[in-house]
Amino acid sequence: MAKKDGYSFWGYRRENGRVGVRNHVVILPLDDLSNAACEAVANNIKGTLALPHAYGRLQFGEDLELHFRTLIGTGSNPNVAAVVVIGIEPGWTGRVVEGIAKTGKPVEGFAIERHGDLATIAAASRKAQEFLQWATEKQREKCSMDELWISTKCGESDTTSGLASNPTVGNLIDKVDPQGATTCFGETSEITGAEQVCATRAATKEVADKFMRTFLAYQDVIERHKTNDLSDSQPTKGNIAGGLTTIEEKAFGNLQKIGKTTKFVDVLKPAEAPTKGPGLYFMDSSSAAAECVTLQAAAGFVVHLFPTGQGNVIGNPIEPVIKLTANPRTARTMSEHIDLDVSGILRREMNLDEAGDRLIDMMIRTCNGRVTCAESLGHREFVMTKLYQSA
Repeated sequence: MAKKDGYSFWGYRRENGRVGVRNHVVILPLDDLSNAACEAVANNIKGTLALPHAYGRLQFGEDLELHFRTLIGTGSNPNVAAVVVIGIEPGWTGRVVEGIAKTGKPVEGFAIERHGDLATIAAASRKAQEFLQWATEKQREKCSMDELWISTKCGESDTTSGLASNPTVGNLIDKVDPQGATTCFGETSEITGAEQVCATRAATKEVADKFMRTFLAYQDVIERHKTNDLSDSQPTKGNIAGGLTTIEEKAFGNLQKIGKTTKFVDVLKPAEAPTKGPGLYFMDSSSAAAECVTLQAAAGFVVHLFPTGQGNVIGNPIEPVIKLTANPRTARTMSEHIDLDVSGILRREMNLDEAGDRLIDMMIRTCNGRVTCAESLGHREFVMTKLYQSA
Protein backbone atom coordinates (compact mmCIF):
# COMPACT_ATOMS: atom_id res chain seq x y z
CA MET A 1 0.00 0.00 0.00
CA ALA A 2 1.11 3.59 -0.57
CA LYS A 3 2.59 5.35 2.41
CA LYS A 4 -0.02 7.53 4.04
CA ASP A 5 2.46 10.35 4.59
CA GLY A 6 3.73 10.13 0.99
CA TYR A 7 7.01 9.06 -0.54
CA SER A 8 10.04 11.36 -0.60
CA PHE A 9 13.40 11.44 -2.37
CA TRP A 10 16.53 13.59 -2.59
CA GLY A 11 16.81 15.76 -5.70
CA TYR A 12 18.36 18.88 -7.18
CA ARG A 13 16.06 21.90 -7.15
CA ARG A 14 16.55 24.06 -10.23
CA GLU A 15 16.16 27.77 -10.68
CA ASN A 16 12.57 27.44 -11.95
CA GLY A 17 11.52 25.23 -9.03
CA ARG A 18 11.53 21.92 -10.90
CA VAL A 19 13.39 19.01 -9.33
CA GLY A 20 15.93 16.75 -11.04
CA VAL A 21 17.56 13.51 -9.94
CA ARG A 22 20.81 13.91 -11.92
CA ASN A 23 23.19 16.86 -12.25
CA HIS A 24 24.47 16.82 -15.84
CA VAL A 25 26.39 19.54 -17.65
CA VAL A 26 25.43 19.01 -21.29
CA ILE A 27 27.31 19.96 -24.45
CA LEU A 28 24.43 20.20 -26.93
CA PRO A 29 24.90 20.34 -30.72
CA LEU A 30 22.33 22.31 -32.65
CA ASP A 31 22.96 20.25 -35.78
CA ASP A 32 24.89 17.30 -37.15
CA LEU A 33 27.75 19.55 -38.30
CA SER A 34 28.46 20.50 -34.68
CA ASN A 35 28.75 17.00 -33.24
CA ALA A 36 32.54 16.83 -33.55
CA ALA A 37 33.06 20.13 -31.72
CA CYS A 38 30.68 19.09 -28.93
CA GLU A 39 32.41 15.74 -28.50
CA ALA A 40 35.78 17.50 -28.41
CA VAL A 41 34.59 19.81 -25.62
CA ALA A 42 33.26 16.84 -23.62
CA ASN A 43 36.61 15.11 -24.11
CA ASN A 44 38.43 18.21 -22.86
CA ILE A 45 36.21 18.73 -19.81
CA LYS A 46 35.76 15.42 -18.03
CA GLY A 47 32.37 15.01 -16.42
CA THR A 48 30.44 16.89 -19.11
CA LEU A 49 28.16 15.09 -21.53
CA ALA A 50 27.95 15.57 -25.31
CA LEU A 51 24.72 14.59 -27.08
CA PRO A 52 25.54 14.02 -30.76
CA HIS A 53 22.61 13.48 -33.15
CA ALA A 54 21.96 13.23 -36.87
CA TYR A 55 19.69 16.17 -37.69
CA GLY A 56 19.32 19.94 -37.69
CA ARG A 57 19.88 21.03 -41.27
CA LEU A 58 17.17 21.86 -43.83
CA GLN A 59 14.25 20.82 -41.68
CA PHE A 60 11.04 22.82 -41.95
CA GLY A 61 7.50 23.20 -40.65
CA GLU A 62 6.40 20.99 -37.77
CA ASP A 63 9.53 18.88 -38.24
CA LEU A 64 11.68 21.91 -37.45
CA GLU A 65 9.46 22.88 -34.52
CA LEU A 66 9.84 19.38 -33.09
CA HIS A 67 13.61 19.63 -33.53
CA PHE A 68 13.75 22.86 -31.52
CA ARG A 69 11.26 21.54 -28.95
CA THR A 70 13.42 18.46 -28.41
CA LEU A 71 16.72 20.34 -28.10
CA ILE A 72 15.32 23.08 -25.86
CA GLY A 73 13.44 20.51 -23.79
CA THR A 74 16.56 18.39 -23.37
CA GLY A 75 18.57 21.35 -22.13
CA SER A 76 15.68 22.47 -19.92
CA ASN A 77 15.24 19.05 -18.28
CA PRO A 78 15.72 19.35 -14.48
CA ASN A 79 18.37 16.60 -14.64
CA VAL A 80 20.56 19.13 -16.45
CA ALA A 81 22.36 21.74 -14.37
CA ALA A 82 23.90 23.78 -17.19
CA VAL A 83 24.24 23.70 -20.98
CA VAL A 84 26.77 24.69 -23.63
CA VAL A 85 25.13 24.87 -27.08
CA ILE A 86 27.25 24.69 -30.26
CA GLY A 87 25.84 25.25 -33.75
CA ILE A 88 27.17 25.96 -37.20
CA GLU A 89 25.59 29.45 -37.28
CA PRO A 90 24.44 31.87 -34.59
CA GLY A 91 20.73 32.33 -35.44
CA TRP A 92 19.29 28.91 -34.66
CA THR A 93 21.93 28.37 -31.97
CA GLY A 94 20.64 31.50 -30.25
CA ARG A 95 17.06 30.25 -30.45
CA VAL A 96 17.99 27.12 -28.48
CA VAL A 97 19.97 29.15 -25.95
CA GLU A 98 17.07 31.54 -25.43
CA GLY A 99 14.64 28.66 -24.92
CA ILE A 100 16.81 26.98 -22.30
CA ALA A 101 17.57 30.31 -20.60
CA LYS A 102 13.88 30.65 -19.69
CA THR A 103 14.48 28.03 -16.98
CA GLY A 104 17.03 30.32 -15.32
CA LYS A 105 19.84 27.77 -15.55
CA PRO A 106 23.30 28.70 -16.90
CA VAL A 107 23.50 28.31 -20.69
CA GLU A 108 25.76 29.75 -23.37
CA GLY A 109 25.96 29.29 -27.13
CA PHE A 110 28.83 29.21 -29.61
CA ALA A 111 28.73 29.35 -33.43
CA ILE A 112 31.36 27.70 -35.61
CA GLU A 113 30.99 29.91 -38.71
CA ARG A 114 33.73 32.60 -38.92
CA HIS A 115 35.55 30.96 -36.00
CA GLY A 116 36.24 27.37 -37.01
CA ASP A 117 36.28 24.28 -34.84
CA LEU A 118 39.48 24.94 -32.91
CA ALA A 119 38.62 28.41 -31.65
CA THR A 120 35.03 27.34 -30.90
CA ILE A 121 36.17 24.26 -29.00
CA ALA A 122 38.62 26.30 -26.95
CA ALA A 123 36.06 28.94 -25.96
CA ALA A 124 33.30 26.42 -25.32
CA SER A 125 35.66 24.26 -23.24
CA ARG A 126 36.47 27.15 -20.92
CA LYS A 127 32.77 27.84 -20.40
CA ALA A 128 32.02 24.14 -19.90
CA GLN A 129 34.71 23.92 -17.22
CA GLU A 130 33.18 26.92 -15.45
CA PHE A 131 29.70 25.39 -15.60
CA LEU A 132 30.93 21.98 -14.41
CA GLN A 133 32.72 23.34 -11.37
CA TRP A 134 29.67 25.41 -10.48
CA ALA A 135 27.34 22.41 -10.87
CA THR A 136 29.43 20.11 -8.68
CA GLU A 137 28.70 22.28 -5.67
CA LYS A 138 24.95 21.79 -6.04
CA GLN A 139 23.45 19.89 -3.10
CA ARG A 140 20.48 17.53 -3.04
CA GLU A 141 17.47 18.38 -0.89
CA LYS A 142 14.51 16.38 0.33
CA CYS A 143 11.60 16.48 -2.14
CA SER A 144 8.09 15.05 -2.16
CA MET A 145 6.36 12.80 -4.68
CA ASP A 146 4.33 15.67 -6.12
CA GLU A 147 7.61 17.08 -7.47
CA LEU A 148 8.60 13.93 -9.37
CA TRP A 149 7.98 13.45 -13.11
CA ILE A 150 8.02 9.77 -14.18
CA SER A 151 7.80 8.37 -17.72
CA THR A 152 7.38 4.80 -18.93
CA LYS A 153 7.49 2.63 -22.02
CA CYS A 154 8.10 -1.07 -22.63
CA GLY A 155 10.44 -2.85 -25.02
CA GLU A 156 11.07 -6.32 -26.44
CA SER A 157 7.77 -7.31 -24.86
CA ASP A 158 6.69 -10.92 -24.44
CA THR A 159 3.95 -12.79 -22.60
CA THR A 160 5.55 -12.00 -19.22
CA SER A 161 5.34 -8.26 -19.96
CA GLY A 162 1.55 -8.05 -20.07
CA LEU A 163 1.18 -10.57 -17.25
CA ALA A 164 3.59 -9.12 -14.71
CA SER A 165 6.21 -6.44 -15.44
CA ASN A 166 3.86 -3.96 -17.17
CA PRO A 167 1.21 -4.37 -14.43
CA THR A 168 3.97 -3.72 -11.88
CA VAL A 169 4.49 -0.29 -13.45
CA GLY A 170 0.72 0.22 -13.44
CA ASN A 171 0.62 -0.63 -9.74
CA LEU A 172 3.26 2.04 -9.10
CA ILE A 173 1.33 4.64 -11.10
CA ASP A 174 -1.88 3.90 -9.20
CA LYS A 175 0.04 4.47 -5.95
CA VAL A 176 1.92 7.67 -6.85
CA ASP A 177 -0.90 9.36 -8.79
CA PRO A 178 -2.90 10.20 -5.62
CA GLN A 179 0.28 11.70 -4.18
CA GLY A 180 0.54 14.22 -7.03
CA ALA A 181 3.20 12.67 -9.25
CA THR A 182 3.32 13.62 -12.93
CA THR A 183 3.52 10.53 -15.14
CA CYS A 184 3.59 9.79 -18.86
CA PHE A 185 2.99 6.86 -21.22
CA GLY A 186 2.99 6.82 -25.02
CA GLU A 187 3.93 4.53 -27.94
CA THR A 188 1.06 5.42 -30.28
CA SER A 189 1.56 2.46 -32.62
CA GLU A 190 1.50 -0.01 -29.72
CA ILE A 191 -2.01 1.07 -28.72
CA THR A 192 -3.33 -0.35 -32.02
CA GLY A 193 -6.24 -2.67 -31.26
CA ALA A 194 -6.69 -1.33 -27.74
CA GLU A 195 -7.34 2.30 -28.67
CA GLN A 196 -11.03 2.23 -27.75
CA VAL A 197 -10.23 0.84 -24.30
CA CYS A 198 -7.44 3.38 -23.88
CA ALA A 199 -9.86 6.20 -24.70
CA THR A 200 -12.10 5.09 -21.82
CA ARG A 201 -9.20 5.82 -19.45
CA ALA A 202 -9.22 9.51 -20.35
CA ALA A 203 -10.28 11.87 -17.57
CA THR A 204 -12.85 13.68 -19.75
CA LYS A 205 -14.62 13.22 -23.07
CA GLU A 206 -12.54 16.09 -24.48
CA VAL A 207 -9.31 14.29 -23.60
CA ALA A 208 -10.69 11.02 -25.01
CA ASP A 209 -11.58 12.75 -28.29
CA LYS A 210 -8.12 14.34 -28.45
CA PHE A 211 -6.54 10.93 -27.95
CA MET A 212 -8.61 9.36 -30.73
CA ARG A 213 -7.75 12.19 -33.13
CA THR A 214 -4.07 11.63 -32.35
CA PHE A 215 -4.35 7.87 -32.80
CA LEU A 216 -6.27 8.15 -36.08
CA ALA A 217 -3.73 10.65 -37.43
CA TYR A 218 -1.06 8.00 -36.82
CA GLN A 219 -3.19 5.40 -38.59
CA ASP A 220 -3.49 7.74 -41.55
CA VAL A 221 0.31 7.90 -41.84
CA ILE A 222 0.45 4.08 -41.83
CA GLU A 223 -2.21 3.79 -44.53
CA ARG A 224 -0.46 6.31 -46.77
CA HIS A 225 3.03 4.88 -46.48
CA LYS A 226 2.75 1.13 -45.81
CA THR A 227 3.93 -1.34 -48.45
CA ASN A 228 1.84 -4.23 -47.13
CA ASP A 229 1.38 -4.27 -43.35
CA LEU A 230 3.39 -3.82 -40.17
CA SER A 231 5.22 -7.15 -40.52
CA ASP A 232 8.59 -7.19 -38.71
CA SER A 233 7.75 -3.81 -37.19
CA GLN A 234 4.66 -4.36 -35.00
CA PRO A 235 4.95 -6.89 -33.45
CA THR A 236 8.73 -7.14 -33.74
CA LYS A 237 10.56 -10.41 -34.27
CA GLY A 238 11.46 -10.35 -30.57
CA ASN A 239 7.81 -9.89 -29.60
CA ILE A 240 6.79 -12.84 -31.76
CA ALA A 241 9.57 -15.01 -30.33
CA GLY A 242 8.21 -14.12 -26.90
CA GLY A 243 4.71 -15.32 -27.75
CA LEU A 244 2.95 -12.13 -28.93
CA THR A 245 1.43 -13.01 -32.28
CA THR A 246 -0.60 -9.85 -33.00
CA ILE A 247 -0.35 -6.13 -32.37
CA GLU A 248 -3.65 -6.39 -30.47
CA GLU A 249 -2.12 -8.77 -27.93
CA LYS A 250 0.83 -6.44 -27.58
CA ALA A 251 -1.41 -3.39 -27.20
CA PHE A 252 -3.45 -4.79 -24.31
CA GLY A 253 -0.26 -5.81 -22.54
CA ASN A 254 1.19 -2.35 -23.15
CA LEU A 255 -1.88 -0.71 -21.63
CA GLN A 256 -1.27 -2.51 -18.33
CA LYS A 257 1.41 0.10 -17.57
CA ILE A 258 -1.18 2.76 -16.66
CA GLY A 259 -2.68 0.76 -13.82
CA LYS A 260 -6.29 0.03 -12.96
CA THR A 261 -7.65 3.33 -11.68
CA THR A 262 -5.55 6.24 -12.96
CA LYS A 263 -7.06 8.41 -15.70
CA PHE A 264 -4.93 10.39 -18.17
CA VAL A 265 -5.55 14.12 -18.08
CA ASP A 266 -4.18 15.30 -21.45
CA VAL A 267 -2.59 14.24 -24.75
CA LEU A 268 0.84 15.67 -25.54
CA LYS A 269 2.59 16.25 -28.85
CA PRO A 270 6.05 14.67 -29.14
CA ALA A 271 8.44 16.36 -26.66
CA GLU A 272 5.66 18.64 -25.38
CA ALA A 273 5.83 19.48 -21.67
CA PRO A 274 2.66 18.90 -19.58
CA THR A 275 0.73 22.01 -18.60
CA LYS A 276 -2.40 20.63 -16.90
CA GLY A 277 -0.77 20.01 -13.52
CA PRO A 278 -0.05 16.65 -11.85
CA GLY A 279 -1.47 13.44 -13.27
CA LEU A 280 -1.00 10.90 -16.04
CA TYR A 281 -0.38 12.09 -19.62
CA PHE A 282 -0.36 10.31 -22.98
CA MET A 283 2.37 11.42 -25.39
CA ASP A 284 2.07 10.86 -29.14
CA SER A 285 5.40 9.13 -29.60
CA SER A 286 7.25 6.45 -31.49
CA SER A 287 7.43 2.94 -30.08
CA ALA A 288 11.15 2.89 -30.91
CA ALA A 289 12.75 2.87 -27.48
CA ALA A 290 15.48 5.47 -27.99
CA GLU A 291 13.15 7.92 -29.75
CA CYS A 292 10.38 7.59 -27.17
CA VAL A 293 12.61 8.07 -24.12
CA THR A 294 14.37 11.01 -25.81
CA LEU A 295 10.99 12.68 -26.41
CA GLN A 296 9.82 12.07 -22.85
CA ALA A 297 13.07 13.42 -21.40
CA ALA A 298 12.69 16.50 -23.62
CA ALA A 299 9.21 16.99 -22.13
CA GLY A 300 10.79 17.23 -18.68
CA PHE A 301 10.46 13.73 -17.23
CA VAL A 302 13.35 12.84 -14.93
CA VAL A 303 13.12 9.09 -14.22
CA HIS A 304 11.99 6.33 -16.57
CA LEU A 305 10.45 2.89 -15.88
CA PHE A 306 11.12 0.35 -18.63
CA PRO A 307 9.63 -3.15 -18.38
CA THR A 308 11.17 -5.62 -20.84
CA GLY A 309 10.44 -9.24 -21.65
CA GLN A 310 13.05 -10.50 -24.08
CA GLY A 311 15.62 -7.93 -22.94
CA ASN A 312 15.82 -4.42 -24.40
CA VAL A 313 19.08 -2.66 -23.43
CA ILE A 314 18.06 0.99 -24.00
CA GLY A 315 19.39 3.84 -21.89
CA ASN A 316 19.28 7.63 -22.10
CA PRO A 317 21.97 10.22 -21.36
CA ILE A 318 19.62 12.60 -19.49
CA GLU A 319 16.91 10.47 -17.89
CA PRO A 320 17.94 7.35 -15.92
CA VAL A 321 16.16 4.25 -17.26
CA ILE A 322 15.15 1.58 -14.72
CA LYS A 323 14.77 -1.88 -16.28
CA LEU A 324 12.45 -4.47 -14.83
CA THR A 325 11.54 -7.90 -16.15
CA ALA A 326 9.27 -10.78 -15.22
CA ASN A 327 10.99 -13.18 -17.62
CA PRO A 328 13.19 -15.48 -15.50
CA ARG A 329 15.40 -16.34 -18.49
CA THR A 330 16.05 -12.66 -19.22
CA ALA A 331 16.74 -11.99 -15.53
CA ARG A 332 19.27 -14.83 -15.59
CA THR A 333 20.99 -14.34 -18.96
CA MET A 334 20.90 -10.51 -19.08
CA SER A 335 21.23 -9.74 -15.39
CA GLU A 336 23.63 -6.85 -16.01
CA HIS A 337 20.74 -4.98 -17.69
CA ILE A 338 18.01 -5.68 -15.12
CA ASP A 339 17.51 -3.36 -12.14
CA LEU A 340 14.49 -5.23 -10.77
CA ASP A 341 13.47 -8.88 -11.23
CA VAL A 342 9.72 -9.39 -10.70
CA SER A 343 9.57 -12.92 -12.13
CA GLY A 344 8.51 -13.99 -8.64
CA ILE A 345 5.00 -12.86 -9.60
CA LEU A 346 4.77 -15.74 -12.09
CA ARG A 347 6.12 -18.20 -9.51
CA ARG A 348 3.61 -16.83 -6.98
CA GLU A 349 6.46 -15.82 -4.69
CA MET A 350 5.23 -12.21 -4.65
CA ASN A 351 1.98 -10.53 -5.53
CA LEU A 352 1.49 -7.50 -7.76
CA ASP A 353 1.16 -5.12 -4.84
CA GLU A 354 4.51 -6.28 -3.43
CA ALA A 355 6.13 -5.94 -6.86
CA GLY A 356 4.82 -2.37 -7.15
CA ASP A 357 6.29 -1.51 -3.77
CA ARG A 358 9.66 -2.96 -4.80
CA LEU A 359 9.59 -0.85 -7.96
CA ILE A 360 8.80 2.27 -5.95
CA ASP A 361 11.75 1.49 -3.69
CA MET A 362 14.04 1.02 -6.70
CA MET A 363 12.76 4.23 -8.27
CA ILE A 364 13.41 6.25 -5.11
CA ARG A 365 16.88 4.72 -4.73
CA THR A 366 17.59 5.73 -8.33
CA CYS A 367 16.29 9.25 -7.70
CA ASN A 368 18.56 9.43 -4.65
CA GLY A 369 21.60 8.66 -6.80
CA ARG A 370 21.78 4.91 -7.43
CA VAL A 371 23.25 4.33 -10.90
CA THR A 372 20.99 2.22 -13.13
CA CYS A 373 22.26 -0.75 -15.09
CA ALA A 374 21.93 1.21 -18.33
CA GLU A 375 23.93 4.10 -16.88
CA SER A 376 26.67 1.80 -15.57
CA LEU A 377 26.98 0.10 -18.97
CA GLY A 378 27.21 3.40 -20.83
CA HIS A 379 23.90 3.21 -22.66
CA ARG A 380 23.28 6.83 -23.67
CA GLU A 381 20.96 6.45 -26.66
CA PHE A 382 19.81 9.91 -27.77
CA VAL A 383 17.74 9.72 -30.95
CA MET A 384 15.82 12.61 -32.45
CA THR A 385 12.43 11.99 -34.07
CA LYS A 386 12.21 13.28 -37.66
CA LEU A 387 8.87 13.74 -39.38
CA TYR A 388 9.63 14.67 -43.01
CA GLN A 389 12.23 14.51 -45.72
CA SER A 390 14.74 17.36 -45.56
CA ALA A 391 14.18 20.39 -47.78
